[in-house]
Amino acid sequence: MTQEERERYSRQIFFAPIGEAGQARISRARVCIVGCGALGSFQAEALARAGVHGLRLIDRDYVEFSNLQRQWLYAESDAQAETPKAVAAARRLHQINRHLQSEPVVTDLTPSNAEELLADFDLILDGTDNFETRYLINDISVKRQIPWVYGAAIGSYGIVMPVWPEHGPCFACVYPQAPQGLQATCDVNGVLSSTTATVAALQVAMSLRLIVGWPDFECHVHTLDVWAGTQQRVRAGERETECGVCGRREFRFLEGRKRVPVSLCGRNAVQLHESARPLDLQELAQRLQALGEVRVNEFALRMTMREYQLTFFPDGRAIIKGTTDVGVARSLYARLIGL
Repeated sequence: MTQEERERYSRQIFFAPIGEAGQARISRARVCIVGCGALGSFQAEALARAGVHGLRLIDRDYVEFSNLQRQWLYAESDAQAETPKAVAAARRLHQINRHLQSEPVVTDLTPSNAEELLADFDLILDGTDNFETRYLINDISVKRQIPWVYGAAIGSYGIVMPVWPEHGPCFACVYPQAPQGLQATCDVNGVLSSTTATVAALQVAMSLRLIVGWPDFECHVHTLDVWAGTQQRVRAGERETECGVCGRREFRFLEGRKRVPVSLCGRNAVQLHESARPLDLQELAQRLQALGEVRVNEFALRMTMREYQLTFFPDGRAIIKGTTDVGVARSLYARLIGL
C-alpha cells in the first residue's frame, strides 16, 4: 500500500475490524453491481470511495429527471442528455477516484449473458427492482460460489440480506417463491431517498465485511422503516437441504426455464406472456391512473404513458407498444406491476 493510499483510506484503516490488512483486501476487490438506480448508484459511489479495485456497472436504463430525487452520481445534464446510467455513473466515479477501474455495461442481465458478466467477481451487489433478476443472480452466486447482498426499498420500507454460498442459506432457501399478484413499485407507490440510501449503506457495509473477512458469518434478514424509525433483524435460518438451488443445484433461472417468455408483436410492440400472474384489472386501474391515461373493462386495461401504450390482460399478459426492445418492455412491466 502506498503512502497516498494510507492517507486516503486512513479513517477506514483506523477502524479496527478493517485495519491495514483489510484495506489491502478491499484494494484488490472486484465488485459487480447489477442495476445503477437508487441502490446501485449509492453502492458504486461508496465502494469507489472505500477504495475497491474495480467495479462493473450493469444497467440498461437511461437517466431521467424523476431519478434525480434518489439516485446518486447523476446530474440534470445526464437527464437532459438521456445518458445511460452505467455510463454516467462510470464517468462520475472517475472524478471521485481516478484509480478505480470502472466498466459500464449498458445491457439487461439475462440468462444468456449472466454467467459471462458476473462470474469473475469477488462479490455481487443487488441494485435491481425485480425478483426474477435476483433469482438469476442467486443461481450464479451458488454455481460460482460468489457472495452477494440482496436489497430492496419501497416507500419508507427496506430490506437487506447477505448471501454467502456454503456459509448460510441462499436466496431461494429464504424465498422459495417470488411474491404473487400486484407488487408495490416505486413508480406507483413512491420511495424516499432516505430509504434507498439506508438500504444501500447496509449493503455496502455487509459487502466490505465479506471482502475483509467475516469469520462469524450468520445470515440475517434486516428490515427497516425510516419513516417510522423502526428496524428488525431476524436470523434467516440454515440452508435448506431440499432447496432447488443450493441443495439440488438446479439453476432454472440461469437456464432460462423461469424467465418470462416474450415475443415481438407486430410492428413496434412486444408481448410479455406472464400467464402465471393473474391481474385484477380494476385494482390495477386505480394504481396506475395517476401515471397516465387509463381505460379498463372486463377484458383488458389500456394505458397510455409518454411514448408507450400498454395493454394488460387478466391472465397477466401484456402488450407494450412503442418499442421492439424486450428490455424496455420488461422494465416497464416491472416498474408498473413488479416481477
